[in-house]
Amino acid sequence: MAAVAVCWGVWKVLLPKLPAQWNPFTPLSVTDAPTVVTRYKLKRLNADPEACLAVLQQAQTAGYISFTRPGNQQGRCPLVDPVRITRFGDVSLSSSFLSSCALAVSSTMLVTQTLKPLAASELGSPLTRIDHFGSYACRNIYHRAEGRLSEHATAEAWDLSGFRLQNGMRISVLNHWKGDDARARWLQAVFARSCRLFGTALGPEYNAAHANHFHFGMRSFGICR
Repeated sequence: MAAVAVCWGVWKVLLPKLPAQWNPFTPLSVTDAPTVVTRYKLKRLNADPEACLAVLQQAQTAGYISFTRPGNQQGRCPLVDPVRITRFGDVSLSSSFLSSCALAVSSTMLVTQTLKPLAASELGSPLTRIDHFGSYACRNIYHRAEGRLSEHATAEAWDLSGFRLQNGMRISVLNHWKGDDARARWLQAVFARSCRLFGTALGPEYNAAHANHFHFGMRSFGICR
């Protein structure tokens, strides 16, 4: 018992000094580095809508994301309190899109911690726009007539197809994934880093159906192909 008491005392002293990304009891922020603890917190948001919305509202106040709350979606693929994302700070979108709260948090972290910094450091120009195929679609996986519902049926996946920079450069997953130029290296770096923020990350190397986009989803844990 004495040893337990000592360990608990040490833990209470050290815990407040841990950086947020390593402290499991500190509320998540979209600026937290994607450590194992951060990934645990992201996964936990799926089961805690109130905490998830608090993270997202804090991110909106800080200017990292702009979103609205359109209300529940009815039908074959209902959504409970989704958000509609209109932009990520100074980065615009080809169109707004419906998203689960948890996906919105991970996507904000992707833009804030990966897409924007890598565009500036590796390509020398700020990211200004993301082209995408959307998130919510009430369908089965791969549009099959039968089978399990896709992550898109619950707005828990986002398909990104391209990017535009302030200097006019356009980067397409379909056209620039393969190769050894700066755009290809940038896309490959983006995809590799994205695996730390989503439960499922599928790219052009996965299969022909993903040749033209990155699929970032919230189901599973650590799938990166």
